Amino acid sequence: MDYIDYYKTLGVNKSASDADIKKAYRKLARQYHPDLNPNDNEAKKKFQQINEANEVLSDPEKRKKYDQYGKDRAHAEEFEKRRANQQQAYSQQAHSAGSYGNFNGDDYDFSDFFSSMFGGGEQQQQRGGRGNTQFRGQDINAEFPLDLKDAYKTHQQVFTVNGKNIRITIPAGIENEQTIKLKGHGGEGINGGPNGDLYITFKISNSTPFRRQGNDLYANVELPLYTAILGGEQIIDTLDGKVKLKIAPETQNETKVKLKGKGFPVYKQDGHFGDLYITCQIKLPVSLTDKEKELFTQLSKLRNNGK
Repeated sequence: MDYIDYYKTLGVNKSASDADIKKAYRKLARQYHPDLNPNDNEAKKKFQQINEANEVLSDPEKRKKYDQYGKDRAHAEEFEKRRANQQQAYSQQAHSAGSYGNFNGDDYDFSDFFSSMFGGGEQQQQRGGRGNTQFRGQDINAEFPLDLKDAYKTHQQVFTVNGKNIRITIPAGIENEQTIKLKGHGGEGINGGPNGDLYITFKISNSTPFRRQGNDLYANVELPLYTAILGGEQIIDTLDGKVKLKIAPETQNETKVKLKGKGFPVYKQDGHFGDLYITCQIKLPVSLTDKEKELFTQLSKLRNNGK
């Protein structure tokens, strides 16, 4: 039978401490646990190998024997002569070993290599009751589509994950690609272990005429030529409704106006908003009547004669 490198199985070196072995084992056991990999025979096989490696390396006596005689099992006979006297000690160790436990003791087979060194029959039977170690459930990552106008106000939505409906509160001012954690809403724990967490990443699209930059919003507004020249008021849209924008006389094209506090809400800071920046784009009249053309001609002459 082939020699099995239990250190390699757990991904640790021979000088690894007990804490290193425990940490490596717990990580791999959770990764390959059959309850988390249903109908995956390769994961089941890997899980068995990991458990066997931990069975040896987490037990000081087994690890000592393995380190001394693992590659030359013929010299391990001296240990076997003492096996009868150590049977009771091994029985106690089998119940207290720091293992994650197997998913079904009847399904878990030790390798021939293990049995040749430590004996497999009795210890394998004893493992049948050691499948009670708790596993934390898997964390779940999910994406949630959201429009910019919906991210403007705090509101609730129903999020469906793993067939379960979860009502979540989305705070105003949430950013694109921002992730929030819902503790305990991930995968179910195993053997009564705690549930994992749910991580929701928001994907914010934009169907509005506003461009968001941080907490500030930017938009363009068309001004009639006459309003730009003479001044007046222009009704404009914001994400919070319509407002009157005061236009100064002789407003030039591409003039920028700031509306303080009319931008996007600051995340989790109630009553705090960014600003709204309006760029005025003057709209020239088209399809002029003859009278309008005549008046513009007169204006042009007045401007030219005044120079």
